[in-house]
Amino acid sequence: MIYEIIDNALREDIGDGDHSSLACVPENATGKATLFVKDDGILAGVELAEMIFKRYDPNLKMEILIQDGAVVKKGDIAFHIEGSSRSILATERLVLNFMQRMSGIATQTFQIVSLLEGLDTQLLDTRKTTPGIRYMEKWAVRIGGGKNHRFALYDMIMLKDNHIDYAGGITQAIESTNAYLQKTGKSLKIEVEVRNEQELDEVLAVGKVDRIMLDNFTPKQISAVLPKIPAQYEVEASGGITLDTIREYAETGVHFISVGALTHSFKSLDLSLKADFSTK
Repeated sequence: MIYEIIDNALREDIGDGDHSSLACVPENATGKATLFVKDDGILAGVELAEMIFKRYDPNLKMEILIQDGAVVKKGDIAFHIEGSSRSILATERLVLNFMQRMSGIATQTFQIVSLLEGLDTQLLDTRKTTPGIRYMEKWAVRIGGGKNHRFALYDMIMLKDNHIDYAGGITQAIESTNAYLQKTGKSLKIEVEVRNEQELDEVLAVGKVDRIMLDNFTPKQISAVLPKIPAQYEVEASGGITLDTIREYAETGVHFISVGALTHSFKSLDLSLKADFSTK
């Protein structure tokens, strides 16, 4: 999957050729470039950058100075890349685009995970990702210390409000889902979203699920209903959770908190790849 994304991105950016480089850079020219960090944060995408460089030109040589997941500050140097000048120029923007976004996601994830220090609650991402590069964005969440929720629609069943409404109610949705899994022979976890205590009671009466999502519950409401939820169920809180309130939500004892903003509302980290003409 990673190489499919890389190949598509290279085709998108280069097309029938990097004509800027082809026009003015000699075919046999070689050079060196340095990746400069211009923001404070968490670095992510170094391993991916090496994959991109090698995918395009196996002869490019990368010297990594800072690994993924490291805390970086403005002025740090992450790596050097050396080889064909044309190859460096052709891959420069793709490497930066991925690394800036991934580092932004990792930085934000790290900041939120830090707010949960000392608690057992795990921070989850969601499917609110950029189409076509979800793998990279969820990779960045892991680098930042978060955990991945389901990757896509096919690897876990999540019965959200629209599924429940279309199915005719919670009981019908859960029963139909279990019948579907039995019929198809698929082994998938089932999560169901509840919007209030009445819906929670209905889920508990039916059972046959693995995780319950308490959607838009306040911390006070979660603390009130958690004692009635048997230990066999995982419990996830989601909706309306901010940096100011996430610690309070985690202190209720929920197993997971999912935050869509990890991958849809982040600030990219400023990075720059510059030609290196140093003589040392």
